[in-house]
Amino acid sequence: MSAGDEGDRRTDPEPDYIEGEDTVADDQPPHRRRRRGVYLLPNLFTTGVLFSGFFAIVSAINGEYITAAIAIFVAMVLDTLDGRVARMTDTQSEFGAQYDSLSDLVSFGVAPALVVYLWQLHDLGNFGWVAAFFFATAAALRLARFNSRLAVSDKRFFQGLPSPASAAILVGMVWVLEDWGIPAELADPYLVGILVVTVLAGAAMVSNLTYFSFKDMDFKHRVPFLAIVGVVLALMLLALDPPKVLLAAFVIYALSGPLLTLERWRRHRRRAPSGE
Repeated sequence: MSAGDEGDRRTDPEPDYIEGEDTVADDQPPHRRRRRGVYLLPNLFTTGVLFSGFFAIVSAINGEYITAAIAIFVAMVLDTLDGRVARMTDTQSEFGAQYDSLSDLVSFGVAPALVVYLWQLHDLGNFGWVAAFFFATAAALRLARFNSRLAVSDKRFFQGLPSPASAAILVGMVWVLEDWGIPAELADPYLVGILVVTVLAGAAMVSNLTYFSFKDMDFKHRVPFLAIVGVVLALMLLALDPPKVLLAAFVIYALSGPLLTLERWRRHRRRAPSGE
């Protein structure tokens, strides 16, 4: 499971170049002329992320909430791929990094907030839209904090729950409950629970909890045979009941943050006396 691909395209400060307009004066020698443009392949994936997020909003407006949830999960897959494709093809760029962040804000901040609001939270009046706004704002703050600390942060860990994972919890809840069907007589308890989950998911993004980033995983080297068996079993479970398996996986990941934070704090406390 991947929590998202935040920041994977922010390693190259150079601008983007493909065939296009000259970036120097015409009187410069030909060998000094560089072409202005953007790398096509990784930004196609990023555009797919933005498209999926926007499609989720449109689907929710039309009352197709399961379709909206699936669209955001598709955006997560594409968001994971765009950074990896950029690294594999050596097409990382500052333009791609900024485009990726804006797409993430739409697809993993605004879109899930609107989906859950149009789905159920609108019945809570002001409490509903305020909770949805809090989630969207938390996603924006999470991305801004991540971008501002990229140069000094430990690539192995995230500070705060990544916005794709938080969005997955929100729309996974929508998918599961829509799949079950919500009896009208149980609407109020569900609404309170949905409000609480929305607020907690937003709060987790702006918290100081530590989460594994999985960016130190090396897919180019050999792995134990049991690792392949584990992947097959995971796919089998996912095929049996996609909404419940996806929601359970991301809830477990969200709960791993407090445990990891506590474990790192305990290790730091144990090392502190020896360093004094």
